[in-house]
Amino acid sequence: VTNGGKTTLAEKLKKMLPNCDVISQDDFFKPESEVETDERGFKLYDVLDALYMDEMVKSIRNWMKSPASSGVVTEEPQNACNNLKNTEDVYILIVEGFLLYNYEPLNELWNRRYFLTLPYEECKKRRSTRVYQPADTPGYFDGHVWPMYVKYKNELEENASNVVYLDGTKSQEELLSCVYSDIIQELKKLRE
Repeated sequence: VTNGGKTTLAEKLKKMLPNCDVISQDDFFKPESEVETDERGFKLYDVLDALYMDEMVKSIRNWMKSPASSGVVTEEPQNACNNLKNTEDVYILIVEGFLLYNYEPLNELWNRRYFLTLPYEECKKRRSTRVYQPADTPGYFDGHVWPMYVKYKNELEENASNVVYLDGTKSQEELLSCVYSDIIQELKKLRE
């Protein structure tokens, strides 16, 4: 969901996990001139066609081929604990974005999937505090952003499995703790 805390969570995890890097879907938006406009004049940014998804997949696959040469920081993470011992050879890539699980070529790549949710009112409130380029036009949230979120969330619920749904109204600390603990469990499985 827009303004659910995806980027914040990803960046905090990156600081806490060893050999961790982040790829953000926001870095793959097409320029405004290439984004479709609907009959109401809304730029359709909340659809897969507004993004260079093939380039994103290519970036992820390139990282996976050679994570050690990707520039990932291999220093000791903040708050390192005993759970992270013997993980020098494990590299973690966090891919964050709002339309990741609805793009089929990516679905074979995930080890873990998390989906942040927000109720309508909270999402609208958070969105209203952000500045976008181009700026949201009046009615854009209700006319495009929220309906696209609902559409893609419904598709995800129908077609995807093994998705951990996270309540985006919880504190950043709670969300971080939950996802971090889950990743540590996953790392332990990899070591076994």
